[in-house]
Amino acid sequence: MELINCVPPENPNDYHDVFVYLEIRNEHITKGSLEMLGKGRELAEKLGDKVVGVAVGKGLKKIADEAASYGCQIFLGADVTDYSGFSSVAYTEFISSFVFEHKPSIFLISGSREGRDLVSRIAIRCKTGVAADCIELDADVQNRLLIAWRPSFGDKTIDQILCKKHRPQMITSRPGSYKLPQQVEKPDCDVRIKKVKMAKLAQDHKTLEFKKKDRLDLTSSKIIVSGGLGLGKPAGFKIVQELAEALGGEVGASRPVVDLGWIPYEHQVGQTGQTVRPHLYIAAGISGKIQHIVGMKASETIISINTDPEAPIVKYSDYFINADLYKAIPKLTEEIKKVTAQVAAPSS
Repeated sequence: MELINCVPPENPNDYHDVFVYLEIRNEHITKGSLEMLGKGRELAEKLGDKVVGVAVGKGLKKIADEAASYGCQIFLGADVTDYSGFSSVAYTEFISSFVFEHKPSIFLISGSREGRDLVSRIAIRCKTGVAADCIELDADVQNRLLIAWRPSFGDKTIDQILCKKHRPQMITSRPGSYKLPQQVEKPDCDVRIKKVKMAKLAQDHKTLEFKKKDRLDLTSSKIIVSGGLGLGKPAGFKIVQELAEALGGEVGASRPVVDLGWIPYEHQVGQTGQTVRPHLYIAAGISGKIQHIVGMKASETIISINTDPEAPIVKYSDYFINADLYKAIPKLTEEIKKVTAQVAAPSS
């Protein structure tokens, strides 16, 4: 890509290692940041580099220990002695200073609200660019390049992005895009924490409090049953809800039915909704356009129910039920309830 107002370094080979921004919430690293840490580990191993966790806040020794348990090899922390809440201006200053000092080749940031706020500021400060909302990452080892893929043109195509000249190569991916990393048996992390003050930098730019929004979080659901246009009418979500309840799961939806107002946006799965990876994903009456697929294709087991055996979602499915969903779903729900009752019944 050609980047405007960016300055490539004289020698990109001077840049090494994979930075991962570790967002902190409730005194722990967020799930999205841990996912990025796991992906950072994979890339670093391929490139023969180290994965470096970068954090800002207070009580960072605990955060460093948590990062180390997930494979972080170097931890760079800005311990704010006068911490008064998140400030994008101050955080940008602290994180950019780490970039200037250590010269990372790659910088991964979870695409949360905080991450989206910071990544563009850091990129401008470091005179580089950002590939946002990437759905997959890999490394060209020979040329030491990050390979990123992201949807474009209304999610109709998947583009491959290379940043050949500028460093660091910065990307964001939405929470839920990758698997959580396995914890390591013997953590070995070089912890480097420096004391900083944010008062002069933050000024009026600070977040005093994070309030949890009363919103359905499908990213943590183990079972999801989603409905699409094949339901034919809003009332069709009744049988989807019944199946989800029988399985102990949540209700999801494709974008078209959300746009039609059949179900609230918080249920939307896909590139413009939530990215999920449950143990079981059932797609009822969903054709499988690319924007929906990128949001659920990482599910462990996918079952699609559709009258069209040529629907795109079929090729992503582990199991396909070629049937009228109004006949198939009630029968499936009934059988699940029978099995559940048998398991719950006390043995005589």
